[in-house]
Amino acid sequence: MEATAKKTPMPVVAGILDIISGVLSLIGFVAFLIGSIAVGLNAVDIHIRVWDSGTAIALSVLITFTVLSLAVGILALIGGVYALQSKKWGLALTGSICALIPSFVLGLAAIILTALSRDEFE
Repeated sequence: MEATAKKTPMPVVAGILDIISGVLSLIGFVAFLIGSIAVGLNAVDIHIRVWDSGTAIALSVLITFTVLSLAVGILALIGGVYALQSKKWGLALTGSICALIPSFVLGLAAIILTALSRDEFE
């Protein structure tokens, strides 16, 4: 006979925290995207002849943060959904770790709750 693990609200709370943090990351994605477009259009507007290394570095950094915030946001959302369903503990933990980047407090709480509720996942 198989012993069933006691169900607690920890995975659900962790999932909600992951999703909130993922949404914050996606909001950051939109902000970085707008910034990247603004810097790029400004550089094109003032013609390439004055394109300097500072503009290139700024645009590179903005594009890097844009891509990272999108990836982190998507992983946090996916992990949050799996945590809400109490399925695939590894993906739920990955989402919690990604949730640490946009919001340290929410991400840390999500990691702790996900780790403590490992036995509740399928």
